[in-house]
Amino acid sequence: MSIARVQTFSFSGIEALPVEVQVQIAPGLPLFLIVGLADKAVGESRERVRAALTAMGLALPPKRILVNLAPADLLKEGSHFDLPIALGVLTAMDILPAEEMARFAALGELSLDGRLAPVAGVLPAAIAAGARDLGLICPESQGAEAGWAGEIGVLAPPNLLSLINHFKGDGILTPPPRGTIDRTDDGPDLADVRGMATARRAVEIAAAGGHNLLMIGPPGGGKSMLAARIPGLLPDLTPREALEVSMVHSVAGMLTEGRLVTRPPFREPHHSASMAAIAGGGNRAKPGEISLAHRGILFLDEFPEFPRAALEALRQPLESGRTTVARAAAHVTYPARFQLIAAMNPCRCGYLFDPARACGRAPRCGEDYQSKISGPLMDRIDIVIEISPVTPAELLHAPPGEATPLVAARVTAARALQRARYGDAASNNAEAAGDAIDLMPDAKAYVEQAAEKLRLSARGFTRILRVARSIADLAGAPLVRRTDIAEALAYRHRIPGRNPLANPPIKLVASRDAG
Repeated sequence: MSIARVQTFSFSGIEALPVEVQVQIAPGLPLFLIVGLADKAVGESRERVRAALTAMGLALPPKRILVNLAPADLLKEGSHFDLPIALGVLTAMDILPAEEMARFAALGELSLDGRLAPVAGVLPAAIAAGARDLGLICPESQGAEAGWAGEIGVLAPPNLLSLINHFKGDGILTPPPRGTIDRTDDGPDLADVRGMATARRAVEIAAAGGHNLLMIGPPGGGKSMLAARIPGLLPDLTPREALEVSMVHSVAGMLTEGRLVTRPPFREPHHSASMAAIAGGGNRAKPGEISLAHRGILFLDEFPEFPRAALEALRQPLESGRTTVARAAAHVTYPARFQLIAAMNPCRCGYLFDPARACGRAPRCGEDYQSKISGPLMDRIDIVIEISPVTPAELLHAPPGEATPLVAARVTAARALQRARYGDAASNNAEAAGDAIDLMPDAKAYVEQAAEKLRLSARGFTRILRVARSIADLAGAPLVRRTDIAEALAYRHRIPGRNPLANPPIKLVASRDAG
């Protein structure tokens, strides 16, 4: 009596953990038992395996079939265990050669007729299989996705019968082609934005350095319009970043047709989203919007309307670039290095500073509405701008602004300077350490004075330096100048309508010819 072994994987975040499927067929009363801390979806695999074998004209032997998923103390979740369990049973029945099965890992969901349905996590599983010198067996529709793992052997059969025929030599499976590059549309053109010079400048700086941005203004002022044009300003992901982002999307089951993600993702959840949807979680600890926005943009429109718990869940990922979903059985960590772009009205009605349209509770309504954004969260936002509505005359007569390709060229040049400056330590200015930013002597004295007068926190002080570094990069300046510091201070959070003592006005004046 022997034990058949097939390799597969379980997932903790985007990490693929090796699991060995051990199958024993022994004399005894007919029984099909799966052990090894399997969830309900894995436990139901026995019925799908039984039905798939029946569809091919095979029957399980009337014996005691025991399937052990080792290590037994690791939680096994998901329907991707169907295929390795079926292969283990077929190997134990001497239908498949054990020495051939030892060269592959497998994952896939079985239909009742034996077809293989797509599952989440093929890309990280393929990478993990390659690291263990194994090939990978996966559904036909995901063979292109597995091909991005490098030079590993990939078998992508459409159904279980074709896989059996391949190992018996009756029908050889050809290696699937590698997936294509996902060239998504970068959205509308920035040239459509007329006027709004200050807002356009702030958007360019935020894109150049990867800074968090909050736009405040009345309804219809152009906040969402500006946010929709930011993805087109960002450069392509590096190969390493593209692989990181694609692995997150693979685990979430969103990597369609094996297309590798090479553009920064843009996620815009509705303000009714729960904390689990934003930060990650649920029954199977799936990645949330902040992880799906990894290396890209998370746009939160109607910022104060999001649940308080969901907003506060952003604080730790904004600093660390990762999020941990804690469960009694396990702690799952996902990458979450995203750029926060938020938009909000100054008050609930939106017309706090328009006497003709403001509600009767102004200005108290504005203070109550803006207080939904906590001070610690505001301290993590680098740039805050007030959006003033464009008049109909400006819409009709103002010339078009700069087009997206022109602004994107400046942003790409600034990002190139940052990558050369920081190397592997940081990918942009928003991730840079404060001591890595070099200032001119007069700029250093000026920012010290500003930090004292404005009572900046250590985090706020560092973020001022980062924004100033991005402004200098856009100008091609080797050192941060006094004028760069002054402009960065002008973007520091002073929400209109809040208590002026909480956001004291800046009384420092920078010389025009400084730097």
